Formats: sequence, structure tokens, C-alpha cells
Amino acid sequence: MNAEQPVPMVRTELAGNGIAEIIMNNPPVNALPVAGWFDVARRVDEAGASPDVRAVILRAEGRGYNAGVDIKEIQRTEGFAALLGVNRGCYEAFKAIYECSVPVIAAVHGFCLGGGIGLVGNSDVIIASEDATFGLPEVDRGALGAATHLSRLVPQHKMRAMVYTSATATAAELHHFGSVHAVVPRDKLRETALEFAEQIAAKDPLVIRRAKESLNGIDLWDVNRSYRYEQGFTFELNLAGAGDRARDAFVADGKHGS
Repeated sequence: MNAEQPVPMVRTELAGNGIAEIIMNNPPVNALPVAGWFDVARRVDEAGASPDVRAVILRAEGRGYNAGVDIKEIQRTEGFAALLGVNRGCYEAFKAIYECSVPVIAAVHGFCLGGGIGLVGNSDVIIASEDATFGLPEVDRGALGAATHLSRLVPQHKMRAMVYTSATATAAELHHFGSVHAVVPRDKLRETALEFAEQIAAKDPLVIRRAKESLNGIDLWDVNRSYRYEQGFTFELNLAGAGDRARDAFVADGKHGS
């Protein structure tokens, strides 16, 4: 890449052996704007559609994996265009991961919050660094959503407690629950994710693609419809004024993300 060209907030790199890495990098905390969520969706769709790709790794660079949506973008945009855009963008990104024709491995480090839970919860396999934490602070942002995906990571009553209090869970806890496949030192995260992806890539690609399709087909609930239902309550809270109040307070504190 030319040094004068800006580094894209989401990019795709081919790691070889049929593995595509989709990498998020939007400092300071990897909170994605509307365009970023749609870019994740597009890149996942493209990777899954390529006959040369056998597995996808979704990872990030920087301080943490993902801090959710860019709240400042929503607050500086008049009307509801940014809110509608980010809700649709998140929906498309989560859906793309779930419906990707090949397995998606989330390699998570640092914080994974808000929309990050949607990315990880819809992935097929999660590998986390020892410092990874997972949380859904939506009630503090005047929003709701991604409890659908948090429910795929922690037991039901743990999920409810986390939603009500905005508490986080550690990688070790999720490993205990069985939702995180492995917890490794941060400097071994990418290496471990690649090693696991290589195990998948070594299998018959048609069989793996049908395995992914069959596993989605036996899920106990429709994650796309479930998340869309949750999003309706975010719109309701915004019409009631609660969303703006919470986001204004958040921005006033000088924080970022969701």
C-alpha cells in the first residue's frame, strides 16, 4: 500500500492456505461508524463467496477488538439518518458473519463491547487473548440490542445480569462456559487463530460449507429475526428521548464507542 494512502478501517488480507483475514483498525477504540459496519458485511460476503477461501478470521488491531458503534457520529448527525444507518449496518454485518458460507473465527483481544458482541456471537469459533473482556453496555447508551448474541456466549441468567448492569465477562469465564474455544497470551492470538483456521482449511471445502449450512439450519432460534426484534426497542427509546439523553451524557464524558 502507498504510504500516502490512508489505512482503511476494515481491510482483507489473504493469509494463504485458503484463509482470509478481515481486520478492523479504527483508532482509538475500534468503534465503527456506519460505513465501517457495512464494510465488514461486504468483506465477509466477498470472502465467503470466493471459491479460494476456506475459512475467515475476523480480528482487530489496536487497543481492543471492538467498542461498538461510533456514538459521536450519531450525535453529530441531524435527524435519525446515522442511527438508522448504524442499526442497518450492524444487522448486515452480524448477518453476513452468521450466513458466511465458510466458518468465521473471531480472534478477540482487549475489550469487546456492544456491536462487537454481535460480531463475536455470530462467529463460528472464538479464540480470545487472556486480556479479553466481553460486555453489552447498551442500557447505559439508551439502546438495546445484541442480547441475542450475548445469549450465545453466556447462560441466560448471566446474560440478563450483564444486560441490566452493563457488567463484563472475562475470556476465562467464557472459556468455562464453553463459548470461547481457547484463551491464549495476546502475542499468540493471531498465530493460534491461524493454526485453527488451517485445520478447517485442510478439510474438503464442499463438506465444510455444507457443515456450516447444516449447523445454521439446526439453530434453536433465528438470530437475524431475534436481533431485528431487539432493534425495535432502540428506535422506541430514541423516539421517547432516552437515547439522546444517554448518548449526550456519554459524549460529554469524552468517551468513545458503544
